Amino acid sequence: MSLWKSRRTGYYLALVAVTTVFFTLLYNYGMSTWEGRPQPLYRSLEIVFQTYTTTGYGEDAPWQTPQMNLLMIGMQLAGIGLILTAADVFAVPWLRNALSPTAPTAVTDVDDHVVICEYTSRGETFIEELESRGRAYVIVESDDELATRLHEDGHRVVHGDPESVEVLENAGVDRAMALVADSSDESSASIVLSAREVNPDVTTVTLVEDVALAEYHRIAGADSVLSPRQLLGESLARQVPTAVTTTVDDGIEIGNDLELVELSIESGSDLCNRTASEVQLRDRFAVDIVGVWVDGEFESPIDPELELDDDVRLLVAGDPARIEALREEATSSVRTFSRQRVLVAGYGEAGAAAADVLDDTGTEVTVIDRQEKADVDVVGDARKPETFLEAGIEDASAVIVTLNDDTTAIFTTLIASDLNSDVDVIVRANEPESEVKLYRAGAAYVQSLATVSGRMLASTIFEDESVLAFDKQINVVRLPVGRLAGRTFAGADVWEKTGCTVLVVVRDGELTAEFDPETFELEPSDEIIVAGTDESVRVFEQTYLKDE
Repeated sequence: MSLWKSRRTGYYLALVAVTTVFFTLLYNYGMSTWEGRPQPLYRSLEIVFQTYTTTGYGEDAPWQTPQMNLLMIGMQLAGIGLILTAADVFAVPWLRNALSPTAPTAVTDVDDHVVICEYTSRGETFIEELESRGRAYVIVESDDELATRLHEDGHRVVHGDPESVEVLENAGVDRAMALVADSSDESSASIVLSAREVNPDVTTVTLVEDVALAEYHRIAGADSVLSPRQLLGESLARQVPTAVTTTVDDGIEIGNDLELVELSIESGSDLCNRTASEVQLRDRFAVDIVGVWVDGEFESPIDPELELDDDVRLLVAGDPARIEALREEATSSVRTFSRQRVLVAGYGEAGAAAADVLDDTGTEVTVIDRQEKADVDVVGDARKPETFLEAGIEDASAVIVTLNDDTTAIFTTLIASDLNSDVDVIVRANEPESEVKLYRAGAAYVQSLATVSGRMLASTIFEDESVLAFDKQINVVRLPVGRLAGRTFAGADVWEKTGCTVLVVVRDGELTAEFDPETFELEPSDEIIVAGTDESVRVFEQTYLKDE
């Protein structure tokens, strides 16, 4: 029973007791004083309960005085009110529970699955990865209402404490391929110990909030301990152009002669304020233009009339030397790398990681946090303009927002953008749904913690379906060809059907980036490396890989 339900029951019983005592004493006084018929107190108590329960009034009726008649009317109304309240407190919840579906406490119809303890937004993204691959999973959830909702939504779920050996047995850990512990740091370690007791050979992966506690997860028996917040903080810091991190991000190395990078167009560069058709990127630099990010929206292929400016981020693939030539054209010829100031709002795991990366580049970092800690320069609320003014936002080049609440992050982005219209606001989102709002609020770059976590889990558990980049806005995945075997890319209309771009074909261990999509026929043993948004990659997997 929940705390609120327990309190409601207690309040109701207290109300019954108070009203009963009150009416018993008043009725006993009235019978003696107004009616002139004194009687024992227990007799008055009996009359009160007869009135409350509408079973009758015994020998005392009728009453002669108006005072006693009014008292009886009040008692009758109070009795009806108590009956209706009792129905709401006891009967309605009982009927609701009796008639509503409840989450099961065990599953028996699944093998070689992934057990997820417990359900979070990070786990939700991972579940989408599992569903797109046709992989079975079981969610172990301790919250009764959440478990029931998940069950009603069609998820395979077991209601119970994930730290319990019995509950994990009911979830089929003895038959599972892997277990993911996504709870508090202490609970996750306990879950791993329980899982090892049920199945010593199951692969266990934990997500850790505090990196300092990761070692204890390993001691408990976790095979992999992931810290998505730290990775995300480092990724956000790399979006700030410094003397070391330039307009081009660290590329995803696909082979010795092929890289995939996101590249920004700088104001004052040779490419800025010109249309895609004017600059002829493919002809001039011999690179493949996979797509472009404009205000957080990915567009592929590029509209020839799209004007390239500092709000545009290109996604390009090609030889590293050719990409370097493109980078030089995208860099301002008058660009200087004087010592920059970057503000970091929120000094948790992600904020600390971002600050460490920037410190290594010689960037002047000012840390803002609500709590006074070591390395925090300005103690204050990021939702207040005066906090940013104290931190010196007027001459800052970038603000990295790593707050735990997306609503607060959105408001903070609005404030930072208003105080300095030239500052780049780089934001961590906790939920993927918040990314669009953050871009509208003025963010220059947004990355979702849930997305990074889901990709990290998929990359860790499914080594044969390795996610090549889980800290990028774009998803890059190595996959089997599935139902594409025996077909050409053009004949299968891969891009039109899925929105994914095929970068490389892997045949007999050799990577082939140069192929004719009209004539190159895929073999069953081939693998391909594709790039696209999370949604387009899921569509690709469902179209060509998922069992029908």
